[in-house]
Amino acid sequence: MMKTCLVELTVYPNTLPLASGYLQAYAQQDPDVARDFDFAIHAVEVNTPLETLVSDLLAQEADVYGLSCYLWNMRRMKELCDELVRLRPDAYVVLGGPQVMHHAAEYVPPSARNVLVCNGEGEKPFTALLREVAGERNFHEVPGVSFWDDDGELVTTPQPDRIKDLDEIPSPFAAGVFDGGEYTFAVVETNRGCPYRCSYCYWGAATNDKVHRWELDRVKSDLSWISEHGVESIFVADANWGALPRDVELTRHLVECKQRNGYPSMVAIQAAKNRPDRVTEITEILVEGGMLTSQPVSLQTTSPQALELVQRANIKESTYVELQVKLREKKISSYTELIWPLPGETLASYQEGIGKLCASGADAVVSYPQLLLRNTPMYRQQEELGIVTVRVDDPVAEADVVVGTKWVTREDFQEGAWFYYAVISIYNARAGFYVARLLDRQGVCSYTDFLRAAAHYFKTRTDTEICRFFADSVATLGNYDINNIGKVLHYVLHSHRGEMDELLEGFLRERGWLDLPGVRAAFELDLLARPYVYRESVVAPSVPLTHIRLVEQDRYTFVAELPPEAAALLELPDLPEGADLGVVRLRVDHVGRRKMPYPKHRSLDYNAGYCQVMMNRMRDIVPSWTVLPAVHHAA
Repeated sequence: MMKTCLVELTVYPNTLPLASGYLQAYAQQDPDVARDFDFAIHAVEVNTPLETLVSDLLAQEADVYGLSCYLWNMRRMKELCDELVRLRPDAYVVLGGPQVMHHAAEYVPPSARNVLVCNGEGEKPFTALLREVAGERNFHEVPGVSFWDDDGELVTTPQPDRIKDLDEIPSPFAAGVFDGGEYTFAVVETNRGCPYRCSYCYWGAATNDKVHRWELDRVKSDLSWISEHGVESIFVADANWGALPRDVELTRHLVECKQRNGYPSMVAIQAAKNRPDRVTEITEILVEGGMLTSQPVSLQTTSPQALELVQRANIKESTYVELQVKLREKKISSYTELIWPLPGETLASYQEGIGKLCASGADAVVSYPQLLLRNTPMYRQQEELGIVTVRVDDPVAEADVVVGTKWVTREDFQEGAWFYYAVISIYNARAGFYVARLLDRQGVCSYTDFLRAAAHYFKTRTDTEICRFFADSVATLGNYDINNIGKVLHYVLHSHRGEMDELLEGFLRERGWLDLPGVRAAFELDLLARPYVYRESVVAPSVPLTHIRLVEQDRYTFVAELPPEAAALLELPDLPEGADLGVVRLRVDHVGRRKMPYPKHRSLDYNAGYCQVMMNRMRDIVPSWTVLPAVHHAA
């Protein structure tokens, strides 16, 4: 028997190796491959030291190593490939995945005759490769691969057709591939393909294919396996969850599995943008089942010019606003996703788009850095679009961040990053939520201009820990780090809460806004209303309160007396009307839902990951307000 070892380096620990499972299950249905090969899967965290990886893989004594290569693990995979070639020159190494396909010359030197690159969907080429390794070893007969021949020429064989009947791929769950493993996180597919052609995305633009799906009962069986084996979290990797009517049925099945087995406890989805009603129904099912607390809304940009250039069509603005209203009525959190900077987007359009989202009542705005992905139309349009990238200094990943386009200079890019840090701290984290709303509604300052001014002020205050973190992140492309936003939340809502109080007061004072009617009261309302991201004791603000009076405080709550104009900003349904009420007495309850206590023994990165999740489900952590009997003070 020969042996093949499939290798996955994952972002999260104990991740179920789905890609390797598909490769093994598909290959083993070939009787010759099943006869000639034993299979092993080696799936570990990407930050595993190289020496450990090499030692473990050499111990496998495999004849074929299959490496799944992605943006987040490519540097480590390249190092691993080089070491395997050096130490096991008699073994074959196959590189597959969107980061390497069609880029064999970049990753494989002509001297490495035993390394092949798979240029597309992997099941057919990998099975054909194993047949050749066990047979004549004529790799010209393997479809969809690149390799160096004995004459030093790079050979690329014709690609096979994509698999349209996905049930040709046996279920690795049913085949027992994953039996015996302990998994806490699983990526699952119920279909493949995407009908859209967004130029920055590999999903649809590269495949340009209709959606092909696995048979419904087979998918349900796979999901049941995941539940029965205690997998805590699932990411549904379909490009547009909710696009198909059956996605509602599958969602109900997931909830039924949890009710029966206790797992999974959390589900993440990529929501279909053109089916807001169906996605809202799915979200509501998951929320009621205790498996999801937030709905993503993937706009990517609000700029018509950018949307046209990246070949994307968004939901209508009126539909977006209606969706936000429905989610608020159902008390379901949401977060609106953007990418900065897409081609066609300018600094002004990016800032103004976020300002409109804030004015429309978005729960949170999440802006991701634009990464230039291999094998996408945008990758081929770099010169045409004026795309400038910087590779992130990361020991394991190979991420190229877009820092300039024909519409955005490097300085604009950095200004946009500063602006977004103002959005995270002031809007998402609610540090200046009610002040910004008041100034916008009074016509004094729009959300866009408020956030621009805050970003400018933050740049002048790098004497503070919070602003120094902003500056360092902008200078080093720190926002590429998946935990970067969470770190901001940790600072603003926990470790440097008092510093944020003083920063906001200094900013408002510098602008002269604290002297305007109602602004001081709105600012003090923000001091009390800013949520606590952990379940912890509340603390009085670090700046004096002159318009709001704290009359009681216990572990999780304040009782405060507010002037009517400040109380009105809360828009509470049971708030008495009229300006002659004197003061309004309210209880501010910061207990929230699904919060965890602050884990002092955990690292900042661990806590930041938690904070990031909590920002996306903001309605779980914002305080609740209860109107108490009116109080009339003697003159």
